[in-house]
Amino acid sequence: MGPRVVVIVGPTGAGKTRLSLDLAALVGGEIVSADSQQVYVGMDIGTGKATREERARIPHHLLDVLRPDEEMTAMRFVELADAAIADIAARGKHAIICGGTGLYVRALLLGLFDGPPASPAIREELVAIARRDGLDALHAELLRVDPTCGARIDPHDEKRIVRALEVFRLTGEPMSAHQARHDHRTLPRRYDVRLVGLSPDREVLYRAIDARVDAMLAAGLEAEVAALRAAGFVPPLRSQQAIGYAELHAVAEQGTGADRTRAIELVKRNSRHYARRQLSWYRADATVTWFPQPAAVDLADLERYLGGS
Repeated sequence: MGPRVVVIVGPTGAGKTRLSLDLAALVGGEIVSADSQQVYVGMDIGTGKATREERARIPHHLLDVLRPDEEMTAMRFVELADAAIADIAARGKHAIICGGTGLYVRALLLGLFDGPPASPAIREELVAIARRDGLDALHAELLRVDPTCGARIDPHDEKRIVRALEVFRLTGEPMSAHQARHDHRTLPRRYDVRLVGLSPDREVLYRAIDARVDAMLAAGLEAEVAALRAAGFVPPLRSQQAIGYAELHAVAEQGTGADRTRAIELVKRNSRHYARRQLSWYRADATVTWFPQPAAVDLADLERYLGGS
């Protein structure tokens, strides 16, 4: 078992970053991001990445490690996170894992589900369907053959949708059934871990999400998307299908004020839907201790768990 760590989970807009910063300051910790979008250079505002000032105050890991046209996988994330946690522990510091990507957190703590090898032919066929009929059609097919995975996977996440359908076609069995045998309730943890979850009241969370989107726009999210476009980073790159980016890329391509207004509404709506999926994912883990807001978390208790600074 690896070093003792605290993992902070919960939906977007719940206050995970704030809690991780407060805990790291108290215990002399360093933060390891478990967010699948914060790995990309140039995607700062729309991913809610810690500010330069926050990173100067508290060391952060796994931010800005890839170009937006590169791919991050759960396996690569685990390799990078393991190395970061080992380095933090070797320097006598405490690792605090913070992130909203449930697959990454589960892979880090329990290891990866060993599915069948990739089939280039099947993947090519599925991607061709997405290009011809739209990713919505592919996601609808996944909902039909594997409702559990279909409900869990972001409808914009082409790579995971394709993989889930690929596993079904190769094995004749839903990927959710394979994953159920890789049961998080019985598998040993790879780390000595305390899981802390933030779950605000739904209306409070939705107001926070809407305010967060407005703040991102005020901070220059549209200029950030314009810079990505100028550098050639556009859909269908997986990174540019992230919420907040996909909608604004569409506005840039269509170029009307009405589309912008609708896009902002969609960013808020899609963020709320994503938050529900995140909560559903984490709720399945009975070892998470839930709190309604960061201020409700007993930081002194976590300090004792980690052994102090």
